[in-house]
Amino acid sequence: MQISHSDSHSTIALLQSSSLTTVVQQAIERAILQGELAPGAKLNEAQLAEQLGVSRGPVREAFRSLEEAGLVRQEKNRGVFVRSIPLDEAMEIFELRAMMDEAVGRRLAEQATPEQVKSIRAMVDAMERAVKAGDVDQYHLLNLDFHDKLVEYAGNRKLFAIYRKLINELSLFRRMNLADGKLLPISASEHRGIVKAIASGDADAAGRAMRDHVLASKERTFRNNSPQPVAAKRNAAARKVSKDD
Repeated sequence: MQISHSDSHSTIALLQSSSLTTVVQQAIERAILQGELAPGAKLNEAQLAEQLGVSRGPVREAFRSLEEAGLVRQEKNRGVFVRSIPLDEAMEIFELRAMMDEAVGRRLAEQATPEQVKSIRAMVDAMERAVKAGDVDQYHLLNLDFHDKLVEYAGNRKLFAIYRKLINELSLFRRMNLADGKLLPISASEHRGIVKAIASGDADAAGRAMRDHVLASKERTFRNNSPQPVAAKRNAAARKVSKDD
């Protein structure tokens, strides 16, 4: 089969466009996961194209991919917005993730290679260095990479695709959970326990460590996002004033 000169140019243009779309998608996704683009924020196609130095086509295609990934929503005649997940929906996702992670932990304890264990142990080492440096942003990214790697090592592509979509939907809440630097050592310790359980080859312990870690995140999320009743806030303020007097 011979490709004509015009077909060759079309193919190259398609590849360049596809590559640009991927780069744009990754840039927007990174901004969302790092909290630079807040939930509910409207994404301006022309502005993003200018900032990233591309035409509007790759940005438009990136929006479609990000919608499929669960990170943005497109509203007819209104535009594209960063998704905002209600708390009750987040709780359901955490419960589903706990079941999935328990299965991942059990499988890794049974089949993880020494090289894979070494890799995830090195990631926890990096997380602990980020804790010591007080680098919340770096810790957050390492946390995402750590859990992605565990699911990847489980070796089920369908599971990984479903997991990624769920994790994207929880990105805001997970970042908020780590915003308090005091929680970072606790989180790092939980990750260290997960690696230890996987390395031991104990499927029950590894599954339990993964499940408990997710449920702890669920509890932190609920606690951080449950508004105090107005009356309780007023009473607390009144007590503080009385105490100061």
